[in-house]
Amino acid sequence: MEPESGSSSPRSLSQPSWRNHCRNLMLAYQSFGVVYGDLSTSPLYVYSSTFIGKLQHHQNEEAIFGAFSLIFWTLTLIPLVKYVFIVLSADDNGEGGPFALYSLLCRHAKFSLLPNQQAADEELSMYKYGPSAQAAVSSPLKRLLEKHKKLRTGLLLVVLFGACMVIGDGVFTPAISVLSSVSGLQVTERKLKEGELVLLACVILVGLFTLQHYGTHRVAFLFAPIVIIWLISIFGIGLYNTIHWNPKIWRALSPYYIYKFFRETGKDGWISLGGILLCITGTEAMFADLGHFNALSIRLAFAFVIYPCLVVQYMGQAAFLTKNISKIPVSFYDSIPAPLFWPVFVIATLAAIVGSQAVISATFSIIKQCHALGCFPRVKVVHTSRQIYGQIYIPEINWILMILCLAVTVGFRDTTIIGNAYGIACMTVMFITTFIMMLIIIFVWQKSILLAAMFLIIFASIEGVYLSAAVTKVAQGGWVPLVLSCIFMVVMYVWHYGTRKKYEFDLNNKVSLRWLLSLGPSLQIVRVPGMGLIYSELATGVPPIFSHFITNLPAFHTVLVFVCVKSVPVPHVSVEERFLIGRACPRPYRMYRCIVRYGYMDIQRDNGDFENQLIQSIAEFIQMEADNTPQFTSTESSPVDGRMAVISARADRQSTSLIVSELEDYNLSPTIRSSRSPTLQRISPMFEDGAPPRRRQQVRFQLQQNPSMNALVREELTDLIQAKEAGVTYIMGHSYVKARRSSSFLKKMAIDFGYSFLRKNCRGPAVALNIPHISLIEVGMIYYV
Repeated sequence: MEPESGSSSPRSLSQPSWRNHCRNLMLAYQSFGVVYGDLSTSPLYVYSSTFIGKLQHHQNEEAIFGAFSLIFWTLTLIPLVKYVFIVLSADDNGEGGPFALYSLLCRHAKFSLLPNQQAADEELSMYKYGPSAQAAVSSPLKRLLEKHKKLRTGLLLVVLFGACMVIGDGVFTPAISVLSSVSGLQVTERKLKEGELVLLACVILVGLFTLQHYGTHRVAFLFAPIVIIWLISIFGIGLYNTIHWNPKIWRALSPYYIYKFFRETGKDGWISLGGILLCITGTEAMFADLGHFNALSIRLAFAFVIYPCLVVQYMGQAAFLTKNISKIPVSFYDSIPAPLFWPVFVIATLAAIVGSQAVISATFSIIKQCHALGCFPRVKVVHTSRQIYGQIYIPEINWILMILCLAVTVGFRDTTIIGNAYGIACMTVMFITTFIMMLIIIFVWQKSILLAAMFLIIFASIEGVYLSAAVTKVAQGGWVPLVLSCIFMVVMYVWHYGTRKKYEFDLNNKVSLRWLLSLGPSLQIVRVPGMGLIYSELATGVPPIFSHFITNLPAFHTVLVFVCVKSVPVPHVSVEERFLIGRACPRPYRMYRCIVRYGYMDIQRDNGDFENQLIQSIAEFIQMEADNTPQFTSTESSPVDGRMAVISARADRQSTSLIVSELEDYNLSPTIRSSRSPTLQRISPMFEDGAPPRRRQQVRFQLQQNPSMNALVREELTDLIQAKEAGVTYIMGHSYVKARRSSSFLKKMAIDFGYSFLRKNCRGPAVALNIPHISLIEVGMIYYV
């Protein structure tokens, strides 16, 4: 029977659904090589880390049944129930991780400590969570957290502590994974000595960290097949061992065996939980790497492949151990049938490298997010892929991780001790995620406090038991993640504290532009040709560095732009919403304000086109203002600052007022003027160290011949073009931050030693913003905070 007129055929209805299914399956396939490398290699060391210490006296069939039952229910409750069904639903516009949860909280309540926040930020398309834009419901708990700054600071510290523990995972994951994989050589006929195993592991680790600068995209197509082959191998081996050694092991799926385990082992069994919890290491990656995939693809991969393969493998190891009690120290490799040893050994080593690679890349992303939120010093971020968004490499962090990883491997030389440290780091991150999720349920999902309390009680009690067992191993290596986290924590909080105090100084000492211009005759201020870009963190007002500059050098450019590059608590800011343009004073003064907004996952690429985009944005703003286009997003509180409008920052758009001609050559024709002044063009080779000039796109602006254009608009656009052709100068502050004499000893230590040391040894703001050195003017200024 034919469909009625106007209705869609079955084929047209099913085609989009078929494409979505294919896309989700492809993403699920890709997630194996990025998300699950760490989780899938945990069978290498779980049983050997569990049956140690006093639990060695309980190495019998009942204890092994109980250990497997604990592993099964831990895998079921934490990764499957908590993360797959609950936490993955708390994404921030497709992004996951601790900072995604924190940004959601900050957008639904006034918890954020980020400076220069504006009402215009709340109008970003990504600012609203989910399809509903209903206002957040006020509650006593919300008012309590918003009222007390110490509670909001405490929340930030909890998030930072979780981020520090994730960085700790980047140290322990490569060490324990690689050392566990090469330990299989101890079951061969020629057993390697401990020193030889450690040396081999260190060689692999050095190679792993050395290759980081190439980026994962060059070998990404190999990652997923390696992990899939590894999963098929452990599934087949587990199934064989279950059938061959002890098919009755399936009975341990009953939680009754957990009761029997603790009844027999008592306190020793509780301490052994520090080894059991290693079966869920890497679970946090399912949520942290959510932005590279989607929730459905990660759920499919875990529920239908990862979960059954791990359960069958642990079941097979337990079945093997019940008949081979003496093989517990190296249980995984002993359980492999002899003909399959070398292929499985090679695949295990490759899978360990893949798992380590994923955690190292996640560490780079965490550092970048911390920096975007003003909680980490400026570091060099290298983008290793032009096609795959978000793949980055941070040289300083890479070498620090390598040194720490080698120190842990050489210092401990034992996967059991490294596992003690790894377990504390892993379980602490999960415990913090549970706490933040409780706040998400209340403030973001707007559910009852009773439901949030049930979530907290159920999962915090489970994770609390594991964490308490892991804490007992502090003396046996568990102190390392605590020390590392405290060091990173001090660095992050000192940087955040110093940055916030510096911003408060600028805010409290900003000057009135109207008052400043009224001093023009007495200061004999002159306007020189060109365009000046004054960089500051202030979104409103005039920064004190500018008043300091013209007081000592009473001259500035004919066109002046106050530029503020800021981060907002959203993962991404679309290109169309990035530039916020407005006037800083009345039209005749030719002073503008430009706010460039980035999300915490955005990449600030150096495409050399910022000046051109700025000129086009200002020109479009001038035209919009003259046409009274109702696209202005906010009105600043200052009586001098005018309205601001969102201007698209796309480089390919054509302004309605300007004609843009492009020439892709570094050496311009004599008929086309450079944006540098003749003097700068003559002396620039002195600053280029003999390096060959880069090919870059040169742009020339011309005014359209439009008779209907307003005379004032034409004059203003002409001044703008002439200022660009005369040369662009960047003016930034070179600040020295010091604590006041009346400050406490702790504050002096944090500012005078900690923050000053970090500022001297991190990348300068001009380098981080890709400002050309030849066009830069730095204004020295001392900040007493």
